[in-house]
Amino acid sequence: MGRMFEKRKHTMFRRWDRMAKAFTRAGKEITIAVKAGGENPDYNPSLRRAIQNARSVNMPKDKIDGAISRATGVDTEDYQELIYEGYAPHGIAILIETATDNPTRTIATVRLAFKKCDGSIGTSGSVAYMFVRMGVFKLDAEGLDRDDLELELIDHGLEELEDDEDEEGNPILVIRCAFTDFGTLQSAIEAKGIEPKSSGSEYIPQTLTELDDAQTEDVLKLVDRLEQDDDVQNVYHTLA
Repeated sequence: MGRMFEKRKHTMFRRWDRMAKAFTRAGKEITIAVKAGGENPDYNPSLRRAIQNARSVNMPKDKIDGAISRATGVDTEDYQELIYEGYAPHGIAILIETATDNPTRTIATVRLAFKKCDGSIGTSGSVAYMFVRMGVFKLDAEGLDRDDLELELIDHGLEELEDDEDEEGNPILVIRCAFTDFGTLQSAIEAKGIEPKSSGSEYIPQTLTELDDAQTEDVLKLVDRLEQDDDVQNVYHTLA
């Protein structure tokens, strides 16, 4: 009974940790968008996208509104979006997106994560060539005709369309395009009256490497440690 309770408690804390991390990531995205284009989402597509992304992780409306309000203040942090690169154990390439108000702190924690997990941090461009940056939109699949949507959007930059599920198990459609076509595809989706559940960019690995279970665990230890860092927005890798 005691072990079961401890397991449930651990699972609950892990869930809360993931939620807190998601809210932190969404709040930074809102701040960056407001600083760049103002607080009105009607005239700021980046903020509109950031709000959608915040909603997709179930961030409450009052927290979203609070993040927008704080971002307009003169004392709000200015976040820099920086990318770090390196190798996890067993030759797996790692690309890390960060949003930080203190690059010195961020590079120190990223470097320490690589060191502690037997990886090696690299220089700019050392692994980036292994990834392709793509725009991505996640749509609620309910009420959408997959084939018709694909035909209608292919002339607006659509390159990939796949079926998936969100964290609650609801069916979604994941649409990808070349990052340079992001605005064109976004306009086409909005013209159809569709509001994405979330949108942004992803770094897609061009090739993947398969490892055995023990080696995979070595890599995931580094990925998990990096993802726990509040300055880290996303971690991409070439692990199959």
